[in-house]
Amino acid sequence: MRRQTSDAIRHIMLVLFSFVMLYPIAWWIGASLESTAEISFLNAFPSVPVWSNFREGWTAIPGYSFTRFYLNTFLLEIAVLAAAIFSCTLVAFGFARLDFPLRKFWFAILMLTFMLPAQVLIVPQYAMFYQFGWINTYWPFIVPQMLAGGTGGTFFVFLLVQFIRGIPKELDESAKIDGCTWFGLYWRMVIPLTKSAIATVLIFCFLWNWDDFLGHLLYINSVDKYTVALALKMLNDSEGHHRWGQLLAMSLVSVVPATLVFAVAQKQLVEGVATTGIK
Repeated sequence: MRRQTSDAIRHIMLVLFSFVMLYPIAWWIGASLESTAEISFLNAFPSVPVWSNFREGWTAIPGYSFTRFYLNTFLLEIAVLAAAIFSCTLVAFGFARLDFPLRKFWFAILMLTFMLPAQVLIVPQYAMFYQFGWINTYWPFIVPQMLAGGTGGTFFVFLLVQFIRGIPKELDESAKIDGCTWFGLYWRMVIPLTKSAIATVLIFCFLWNWDDFLGHLLYINSVDKYTVALALKMLNDSEGHHRWGQLLAMSLVSVVPATLVFAVAQKQLVEGVATTGIK
């Protein structure tokens, strides 16, 4: 009886705590349907829903709509994801399978770069990209990923190395007997066997680059190349006053892709992280 009472109290406390955690999201959804005057009263739900906040917010920036900004963001995401998957898996395969001089030393150097704060690298990276003429382009986001760098690149390599090391080396020997090259071994055997880890890398890379407001703010100057995050900032002060209803409505829409990706791929994310940890 005592155990049942304790479990019931614990569940009640968890339910109450979950309501506290969900209240900001509920207020966010409700505020996106309120007028600017009604938002000032901090009501959780609107008295009369203002659905026009979504329609007007979508085209609130003169000469542009959020369709353009979403296309820019998705094109950038596709390029970054493709570069990250190819480079990180290739580098991880090299560290996990190839025997070359100073392999442990270079892997340690790679891990040291993972410990560097991102703020330390902002100024030298900006100066370098400025000399390359890459300001106001998407190259500062794509090229580092091609070199297994960029946002989360070191973490992705480490995760994939741990996963590939768990694949039996007997498979490599069998493939070599059949005449498979190192690249053939990487492409035909390692890549198919690391699908769960690659799915984890894809999810993290998508979420982190979708939320990368500072990087987009530093390197993108033209409105026609703006991403969704920069468009939200422009929406906030495009006419010198705050249209909170439209801003909250567009910010709510902006989190939908990331939420859908996480909800759909949550199983693969947990499986990839758990499997890597076990191995």
